[in-house]
Amino acid sequence: MTFEGAATGDPTKDAVLSDGAERMRAINGAVGGTDPKYAALNFYNTGKALAEASSWVEKFKQAGLSITGSITYFNRQATIESSKSASLTFCADESKAYSKKIKTGKIITTAPSKNDYILYRTGLVKNSDGAWQTSQIVSTAGAASCVK
Repeated sequence: MTFEGAATGDPTKDAVLSDGAERMRAINGAVGGTDPKYAALNFYNTGKALAEASSWVEKFKQAGLSITGSITYFNRQATIESSKSASLTFCADESKAYSKKIKTGKIITTAPSKNDYILYRTGLVKNSDGAWQTSQIVSTAGAASCVK
């Protein structure tokens, strides 16, 4: 995973960007099997976002799939709404990310399409440990603002 635009110079926005990136690492780690107990997934998500992330991971698990390849996250913008709430929008280029069958290791390749470019709009809340947890998320595949 590559995260473009890592530092803004504003410590609060930088923390939102960092914890938002860790959230994506947590989800992909849970799907990929590097976080089998989902500790990071549970740390960087809360509420509706946690339920949705857990459901996404479970779908991969039930299908016997993992992930491989690369994802680039770009156009990342943090907005601070209060001392305990923020929003984060970003794009993902998943054109080089693929499902992989766990039992055989076979990679399921697909032809790149505009739907490989996803716009994420997330809401975050600051927890008592000072971490920014994603509490809500809306994703749009093929969003014109993300298609390269």
